[in-house]
Amino acid sequence: MRLYRGAGWPAVGSPEDAEVYHRGVAVAVELKERVRRLFYPAYEARMVKALPKERIPQHIGVMLDGNRRWAKGVGRDSEHGYRAGAANIEPLLQWCEEVGVKVVTLWLLSTDNLNRPPEQLEGLLGVIGDAVDALAAQGRWRIHPVGALDLLPTAIANRLKEAEEATRDVDGLLVNIAVPYGGRREIADAVRSLLQEHAERGTSLEELAEVIDVDHIAEHLYTKGQPDPDLVIRTSGEQRLGGFLLWQSAQSEFYFCEAYWPDFRKVDFLRAVRAYAQRERRFGG
Repeated sequence: MRLYRGAGWPAVGSPEDAEVYHRGVAVAVELKERVRRLFYPAYEARMVKALPKERIPQHIGVMLDGNRRWAKGVGRDSEHGYRAGAANIEPLLQWCEEVGVKVVTLWLLSTDNLNRPPEQLEGLLGVIGDAVDALAAQGRWRIHPVGALDLLPTAIANRLKEAEEATRDVDGLLVNIAVPYGGRREIADAVRSLLQEHAERGTSLEELAEVIDVDHIAEHLYTKGQPDPDLVIRTSGEQRLGGFLLWQSAQSEFYFCEAYWPDFRKVDFLRAVRAYAQRERRFGG
């Protein structure tokens, strides 16, 4: 919400003026929040009811972007932003269940993020581990890590694998945890796996070159056996893929939301799904 000083708003020049100004901002923010709590549940319920069931995306990819910028905006450190973002994951999964989504891919850490300062990366990895443990403890969603786990510290990689094993038989929403994920790395890993498989069979490179096609590579992706994402959502106002699901998103629809991830609300999610349902998808063009 943008506030303009006009009649009744003092020029901010003294500490007293600043206090009055900021108190007025706080009151306006609180009023907005009260209005949201009062009216949004009914609005959201109408939105859910109006969604055409036959046009709900079956697989949604989400780029959970803007945690650090959100934290800076509220005067806190990066780890506070990471934890605020992690707290918004469970509500998102509940919204997905409510409208009938079957698969969700959450990009929590890119391979590029591994180059962040060690103290910052350690905090982020700890938040990710805690978040995945909490999701697994629910026993409600099937956790599937997708990423180059070999690049992670052993302890966090083991936590992701344990969460997957603990939820292997859960009959619920499939949740791909993309950590650490990079689209180029995934394609390279898929090709490497394909070559290794055929080398073990004794297939020559010439023989493989004769038969290889896109389906052969797709069978070795981190998401093998899953439908490609119908919809990719990115928060924080950034309008680029950044390497997310490069192979799988060739036919995906994209939705970019201005809100930072910790502020991403159910109404934002429903607007993304509504926008998807209203689009006329044109595959291959």
